Amino acid sequence: MHVLVIGSGAREHALLAAMSGDPRVTGLFAAPGNAGIARIAQTAPVDVSSGAEVVALARAVAADLVVIGPEVPLVRGVADAVRSAGIACFGPSAAAARIEGSKAFAKDVMAAAGVRTAHAEVVDTPARLDAALDRFGPTWVVKDDGLAAGKGVVVTTDRSVARDHAAELLEKGHPVLLESFLDGPEVSLFCLVDGPTVVPLLPAQDHKRVGDGDAGPNTGGMGAYTPLPWLPPEMVTRIVDEIVAPVAAELVARDSAFSGLLYTGLAIGADGPAVVEFNCRFGDPETQAVLALLDSPLAELLHATATGRLAEVPPLRWRDGAAVTVVVAAENYPGVPRVGDVITGAGGPGVLHAGTVVRDDGAVVSAGGRVLSVIGTGPDLAAAREQAYDRLAAIKLPGSHYRTDIAAAAVADRIRVRAGRSAPSE
Repeated sequence: MHVLVIGSGAREHALLAAMSGDPRVTGLFAAPGNAGIARIAQTAPVDVSSGAEVVALARAVAADLVVIGPEVPLVRGVADAVRSAGIACFGPSAAAARIEGSKAFAKDVMAAAGVRTAHAEVVDTPARLDAALDRFGPTWVVKDDGLAAGKGVVVTTDRSVARDHAAELLEKGHPVLLESFLDGPEVSLFCLVDGPTVVPLLPAQDHKRVGDGDAGPNTGGMGAYTPLPWLPPEMVTRIVDEIVAPVAAELVARDSAFSGLLYTGLAIGADGPAVVEFNCRFGDPETQAVLALLDSPLAELLHATATGRLAEVPPLRWRDGAAVTVVVAAENYPGVPRVGDVITGAGGPGVLHAGTVVRDDGAVVSAGGRVLSVIGTGPDLAAAREQAYDRLAAIKLPGSHYRTDIAAAAVADRIRVRAGRSAPSE
């Protein structure tokens, strides 16, 4: 099988690395890729948002499967173009990708499916902003209604901060989504979805804020870990039954059947799981941790999903233990990052590349905000954390920063799910 992965981040590096040892995968290709990906796959330049360019490259490399990593090409219909060309594609149609591309659409789907989520209101003009803000609080959640790479959300107890963020979005012509605040620890659950068929992966937890102790602004993600020792063991089944399966069925009913990876971001409160957001693709950095423990052949799972055969795959197999991902970010991230700095020590085990390129003289240099993901595994979270930070200590990138507390609260048993009602009976 020839597999073409579209994207250039650590998520795509993780996907390729997971498929690289599979004897059934006879060719790995990536576009545009990065310096680390180029070590395990043939790379090529491509406009990831152009269906015509992606199709042309897929034909040139005789791809049997195209895997689309980022959300932008999915929302813009690149998966539709690939499928129209007769090539199997892992990734939803543009119609189904609206579950991420429009938060208002996602709210409408959840309402129709009877799924618990935050109360929300769309504001599309500055004249309505102040009155709308008065209907929320004392914690305000302000979101860009479109794609924002994980950085379009502000959660604050300061009304003026909420207003400034909303006003800035409206000035750019972006509708604003105001939401009620959902209490409880957050969980990321990835599910392979093929129409009505749902297969969950391991739950993970992301660390969005830039600084230790969840300080500073939101980012695309500074680290993640799996599994979650504090999550009740029945919760994944409950999330699938109460949330993911009903949403998948609702998309089928709307002639927008989902095919690919449906990422559900949840808050686990006293009344059970409630949806914070949906994404239409593998999340970064959770993917790096989750795939580190996957024992089933990834290429087979992605191909089965893309060709309507997900219901036929055997139960997933997982390695014992835990995995922790720590993101190394460039100076000034999540603002405009400094780029072009030489990176050393990034060729060892457990290091996945994101914002990297190879300079003309052969040096690997930074080329984005999130530069590397460093993965540790072990028999438990404490051991996985130790390995991740040991590996990170060997990496040098001037001005870089990372969080030192990824998974620390879970290791210290400081995360609690509040007791509440039990799951609905059958």
